[in-house]
Amino acid sequence: MRQWTVDAFAAQPFRGNPACVVEPFDRWPGEAWMQALAQENNQAETAFLQRTADPARFSLRWFTPALEVPLCGHATLASAHVLFEELSLKAEAITFETQSGPLIVVRDGAGYRMDFPADPPVQTPAPDGLAEALGAEPEEVWAGQYLVAVLASESAVRRLRPDIAAIGKIAGQARRGAGNLSVAALADAGAGVDVVSRFFAPGSGIAEDPATGSAHCILAPLFARKLGRDRLRFHQAYPGRGGDIEATVQGQRVLLAGDAVTVLESRIRT
Repeated sequence: MRQWTVDAFAAQPFRGNPACVVEPFDRWPGEAWMQALAQENNQAETAFLQRTADPARFSLRWFTPALEVPLCGHATLASAHVLFEELSLKAEAITFETQSGPLIVVRDGAGYRMDFPADPPVQTPAPDGLAEALGAEPEEVWAGQYLVAVLASESAVRRLRPDIAAIGKIAGQARRGAGNLSVAALADAGAGVDVVSRFFAPGSGIAEDPATGSAHCILAPLFARKLGRDRLRFHQAYPGRGGDIEATVQGQRVLLAGDAVTVLESRIRT
């Protein structure tokens, strides 16, 4: 059984966010096996695919090293890349059946475009301990499935050295509960992007995620309202890597576009 490691939301190796994608199954293996493999891979997500009667439609599940998650952007992008590029799937689009409903991925120039559910956040009071955990005072706090802290500047986002254990205890009004926090600010003039962000997810078993598609289902509608336009460029500023995501808000959906590159092919022996 083959497995690929793909850097998603990246145009070159060792950028963006790595995801492992396992060769599609005819039937799901046991959940304990999938979780054990995800822990062995020790990437933010391992993606598992199951074939359906339609060759362009797959069931898709995502596991972090700690748990199964209901939505993951970068591992969906990586899965589409593997199907198109490594397994030579001939299709106009791929539909993934997931816990978050059907997700459609199409080619977009040299990269891909994904159709995801929008998650417009609501503004909330700052939870107790948030500023202390971040080491910075948020200007605004919002909540969707994750908590969002809006800071005053790009530099404030980039220089964060948060207390990850403390973030793991903070939920506020986020629907996914404690320990999943997106931090964002408008980019500096001339930066070439509109918004710079980071994502800390000890609640999902990840201290900091390099490029997080699901977080941009929240950030895109939030900053689209702030900037008065539906198409935005985001840079997730994970130290040493970073990922680039273009988002377009279309009603109740968000189109997320980015590149992907395969960096490793391996074979599972168990």
